[in-house]
Amino acid sequence: MPDDGPFRPTTRGVRIDLRVIPRSPRNTFDGLRDGRLVLRVTAPPVDHAANESVVAVIADALGVPKRSVRVMAGATSRNKTVEVDGVTMERVETRLR
Repeated sequence: MPDDGPFRPTTRGVRIDLRVIPRSPRNTFDGLRDGRLVLRVTAPPVDHAANESVVAVIADALGVPKRSVRVMAGATSRNKTVEVDGVTMERVETRLR
């Protein structure tokens, strides 16, 4: 994992390393843990509901369509990597920190 935190630029946008906590009281970002951005979502980890919630929360926070956000790794894990197309590192850091 890079030393510069959970965000990495890509040719299309930014990759974000997440630690997802399902079944939370509300959807919210909750700081950093082990180099990953903590994202609490209300959805349970059943039938991809948590992944769909992750995509929706990140898209909303960054002001991009849901189709611009993809789970690249960790679809069945709490540790996930998502890629967001069409955003800059500055925008991600400003809106998600």
